[in-house]
Amino acid sequence: MFNSKDSKKEASKAKSSTVSSGPSGHALNSIVKGTVVEGSVQSASDFRVDGTIQGKLFCDAKVIIGPTGFVDGEIRCKNAVIEGKFEGTINVSELLNVRESAKISGDVTTGKLIVNAGAEFNVTCTMGGAGVKRTDSFQNKGTQIGKAAKAGA
Repeated sequence: MFNSKDSKKEASKAKSSTVSSGPSGHALNSIVKGTVVEGSVQSASDFRVDGTIQGKLFCDAKVIIGPTGFVDGEIRCKNAVIEGKFEGTINVSELLNVRESAKISGDVTTGKLIVNAGAEFNVTCTMGGAGVKRTDSFQNKGTQIGKAAKAGA
């Protein structure tokens, strides 16, 4: 009623200056193609790699290695999708999704695992939920799993 124009301006300023932050938002960190990071990276929100990380990546959410991405080192995260190249040690507490274009070598620890046909998956893998540990070794280059099954039969 009194100074209604000024009140509306103040309310408008308050709305425009309010920024939502924190891991509960849909924030996505990204290393773009052509960028190289050496050292340790820590993130509370999702992290996408289309460039290169040489070192450690610790993420409280999802890690995505895009088709042009390469990580050489260690990853610890909640979920991961790998389309590019990874060499080293990866620890995924929930789901690791390895796409057909992925090339992975090293040590993998995960709760659940999806490996699409065509992926190169040359790792030592430990899987299982709370209290359940299972260790398997995989070598998957296209149809090699089918050939190995026939040879063992």
